Amino acid sequence: MAQQDSFIDVYVDRARSAAGRIVFPEGGDQRIQAAASRIVELGIAEVILLAGADELSELKGCTVIDPGASPTLERYAQQYAAGPRSVSAAVAQRAVNKPLYFAGMMVRAGDAETMVAGIANPTRRVIEAARLCIGLSDGIKTPSSFFIMKPRSGLPMVFADCAVNVDPSSEQLADIAIAAAASAEQLLTEKPRVAMLSFSTKGSANHPHADKVIKAVELVREKSPGLLVDGDIQADAAIVPEVAALKLGSGSDVAGRANVLIFPDLNAGNIAYKLVQHLGGADAIGPVLQGFKHPLADLSRGATIDEVFETAVVTLAMIRQ
Repeated sequence: MAQQDSFIDVYVDRARSAAGRIVFPEGGDQRIQAAASRIVELGIAEVILLAGADELSELKGCTVIDPGASPTLERYAQQYAAGPRSVSAAVAQRAVNKPLYFAGMMVRAGDAETMVAGIANPTRRVIEAARLCIGLSDGIKTPSSFFIMKPRSGLPMVFADCAVNVDPSSEQLADIAIAAAASAEQLLTEKPRVAMLSFSTKGSANHPHADKVIKAVELVREKSPGLLVDGDIQADAAIVPEVAALKLGSGSDVAGRANVLIFPDLNAGNIAYKLVQHLGGADAIGPVLQGFKHPLADLSRGATIDEVFETAVVTLAMIRQ
């Protein structure tokens, strides 16, 4: 078993304290099984694996469920049929017979607190199942993702959105920022300070791309007036106090001290987190999905056992106690 460093250990302890249940709808994958065994061995959470009888017969310490043969299938189908889409019983039965939907309904019904998927399904399928079964948080219309980034020195930060929304509008950026602040509230030790990043700082450049960020900041302040947020702001002014003082002077609660970075599009977010990780030596955990009523994650289909384990631990650490 790989030795876990202090960064992930913080979330291991929180996850263990939450005493939650996690469901993996892709339980037949060997990486999922290995990560599940580690979760059980460390006493972090109860683990539920969804798999057919021909995929997995038993895994020590884990509950294995074949959705098609489960006695809860009918109950989940009824709950799904009565949901916002109001579908027929036959359609609902077909939907929840699928592992992604069955797992989502387990979370919705309170039979699990979180789900982690994506190792065998594309992101759009995971998000679709989560939207239809778990639902978005109140006031959020845009599902998104975040990474926890731990620099070599300094405290962890939240980067969003680095995996889902390609070219978000101002309204979508506002949703991403509000959801990311909520994620940070659950996972960071300090109060969220949200920087809406741009190539411009306080209108230093005149361009529609900067205007999009400026409007997003206004929307965030309207929807979440108590949130510490600033922008448009360049990355150096967001995280380096000396640069913030030169470019903005005083008066910002965020500049130079941001711990939640909101990127203007997926190009910027995806490139930034990978550069920080691979050139800057930062630890990265994610992507974790956000904006939903319950925590869940969408794994990369190339995820390693360690990445599955760490992502699962973070979602378990986000369970509200």
